[in-house]
Amino acid sequence: MPPLTDQALCLRHWDFSETSQTVSLLTREHGVLRGLAKGARRERGRFSGGIEVLTRGQVVAFVKPGRELANLSEWHLEETFRALRERLTANRVGLLMADLLHHMLTDSDPHPALFDAAVSALRRLKTPGNEAPALLQLQWVLLVETGYRPELDRDVETGDRLPDGVEPLRFNPRRGGLVASSDPEGWGVRRATVDLLRRVAAGEGTAEAEPATVTRANRLLAAYCRELLGTELPSFGWAFDDA
Repeated sequence: MPPLTDQALCLRHWDFSETSQTVSLLTREHGVLRGLAKGARRERGRFSGGIEVLTRGQVVAFVKPGRELANLSEWHLEETFRALRERLTANRVGLLMADLLHHMLTDSDPHPALFDAAVSALRRLKTPGNEAPALLQLQWVLLVETGYRPELDRDVETGDRLPDGVEPLRFNPRRGGLVASSDPEGWGVRRATVDLLRRVAAGEGTAEAEPATVTRANRLLAAYCRELLGTELPSFGWAFDDA
């Protein structure tokens, strides 16, 4: 079987031995790939001195059906996203991004648009103050690509269009969208948060949004992901403890 060659982001790595690693990579055309990189930490090997979390490179791997780990033969480092190593806020948000991608995706399920969105989000962290907008854009694309796009225009209980002027609305995570009633399972959501998410869904971005509104939108989507996963990731607290 010919080798797989693809662009990849490293989401996780574990030491396998003094010189080898096991890694979880998000590849652009092949989805999440878990593999063994023998000799990865040798300085003169074919792995650029080791595969680090939240770096981008080109991976060459041999994938055999029925085996849990692919055999990685090469890793050519192309991008390190330096801001993640230089600023604590960027680092915390980057780790949350990696956590969400690692836990929300299944192996061998490619999402090229999500890969591109993740690379774009990590690049945006270069500029201080871009952390929250970058995270919001990525969380939205992640939910859309995995089939959990939040319903923002219709009441998920009745199917009716949501009335204007209702404040606050409620978000039911089990149903995946907004409700106009006092749903006991729902979370209160401000109209400004809903309006921002609608703009993000329309591709308009967050340029005119208040920082507090971006934070509330991020918290809502992260809480929704938490409910979908059935567990709270430690990085949730790291990313939001200063918000």
